[in-house]
Amino acid sequence: MSGSPSHAVTRRAFVAGTAAVAGSAALAGPLAGAAVAAGFGWRDDGTNYVVDTGAALVFKVSKSTGDLTSLVYKGTEYQGYGGKNSHIESGLGSSTVTLAQSGSTILISVTHGTLRHYYAARAGENHIYLWTNKADSSVSATRFILRVRAGLFLNDEPDSYTYTTSTIEASDVFAKPDGQTRSKHYSKVRVIDYDYTGWSAGGVGLWIVRSNHEKASGGPFYRSLLRHQSADGGGLYEILYYGENQTEAERYGLQGPYVIAFTDGGAPPSALFPGTLTTPWADSLGIPGYVPASGRGKVAGVGIAGRDTAYPYTVGLANPSAQYWGPARSSDGYFSIGGVLPGTYTLTVYKGELAVYTTSVSVSAGGTTTLNTITIPSTNDPSNASAIWRIGDWNGTPGGFKNAALMTYAHPSDVRAASWTGNVVIGSGTETSAFPCYLWKDVNSGIIVYFKLTAAQAAAAHTLRIGVTTAYANGRPQITVNDWTSPIPAPPAQPSTRSLTVGSYRGNNHTFGYSVPASAWLTDTSRYNQLRINVVSGSGTTSYLSAGTSIDAIDLLA
Repeated sequence: MSGSPSHAVTRRAFVAGTAAVAGSAALAGPLAGAAVAAGFGWRDDGTNYVVDTGAALVFKVSKSTGDLTSLVYKGTEYQGYGGKNSHIESGLGSSTVTLAQSGSTILISVTHGTLRHYYAARAGENHIYLWTNKADSSVSATRFILRVRAGLFLNDEPDSYTYTTSTIEASDVFAKPDGQTRSKHYSKVRVIDYDYTGWSAGGVGLWIVRSNHEKASGGPFYRSLLRHQSADGGGLYEILYYGENQTEAERYGLQGPYVIAFTDGGAPPSALFPGTLTTPWADSLGIPGYVPASGRGKVAGVGIAGRDTAYPYTVGLANPSAQYWGPARSSDGYFSIGGVLPGTYTLTVYKGELAVYTTSVSVSAGGTTTLNTITIPSTNDPSNASAIWRIGDWNGTPGGFKNAALMTYAHPSDVRAASWTGNVVIGSGTETSAFPCYLWKDVNSGIIVYFKLTAAQAAAAHTLRIGVTTAYANGRPQITVNDWTSPIPAPPAQPSTRSLTVGSYRGNNHTFGYSVPASAWLTDTSRYNQLRINVVSGSGTTSYLSAGTSIDAIDLLA
């Protein structure tokens, strides 16, 4: 996976000289056809560049569009369904496509307006390395989709709709006859949770190993579609920017490499993973925007104090140009984030998915920015506030609430979902598991929480807090406590697209605070006070697409 490319000048007989000349502008350094592995080389069939990796993989790239038009592994064609190729977005159309070979590397360059896209093959490897450079918004190119022929990797997973044709939302959420739901959106995992996606069957594994996502948007906890399987074939994705439930602006620049990898059925080699992949062989390829390891830096922290050790902590770096993240060690909070482009970043410490500390750090090429122990102020973690009662905990997710786990891979109408209605009694022992993770104006608005107060508690005003992780159509909670009703709060900034119905609760964490006067409480301590939570908004439609919100925690402060 590493080492400098060979520059042997042995020319294979079938290499088209005209193509080699055309590719000379795409590569810096010596150019020559090289027989560095049995069968390794390329040819021009008039329509496509045909690349043989010298292992078991032969692929074709259209000379006119830059589409991947063929993907043959061990003699079997895997590319294509519905007459469509594999490509950036839905295909670029007319493009300038060139090829050049430098020793053990073949690079195909695609230019379409301000967009540049690259395919690289290495001698003896069953992999294709891809880079995409979106310079601005003039070209729509936010994903690469690898289209795979039908019948090769049948599955019936949450992100499949092979076995169902009943559409229940938009044109991309489906219901099976047994009431289970399927959609390409239901990936289950966050970006931080996976290194690759794909399938394995019949002794063949086909995977896309994701890039480090330094030019993507949404941070470590973003969720997006990774793959799908339908009656006409399957799709594997590398999402560079997806305008659904996005919390950040789009970043521009060179993204990659991400890798199409074939195996003999097992997982792709860990050397391809975004945390371990090194590409010194690409340093001299002349790819605009490419920054080698020597041009990058590192941020390391000796520890994080003030953590709640019941939760994992993640450290993120972000600025308008790039994003990175890494785990904090559970024992002491030590962290190290490498491969960072030079610049100034906002460093954020997350408890679960809740930001509890931020600072600014600067990174220089070839340097390590070392931070002394970070101490999280007690007041930064809302869990440290003394509460009369609390439902859930403050970790930036709806984890533990009713239906929370299911909602990352199913539609709210799924037959496996417990009833979205039903009230909650403080002291029952099931407060969190009985409270629904999502509230909608048209589904379960008006849920009631019953609780008792002591005489001393009822004699004082208290603050009630409701934490949310995202909202759809400006849905936000208004509360009624017995006969007292709060003002309608202003909606916080949240993504404007679907979220709760496409497997994502990740938006902008926000805490609503309600100052409840002493006059609102019941003075009879034997009776239950009633907290009613309504979802208010003038937007949204009906049912699960009515205005809604996702719950992080609810508590009544002492």
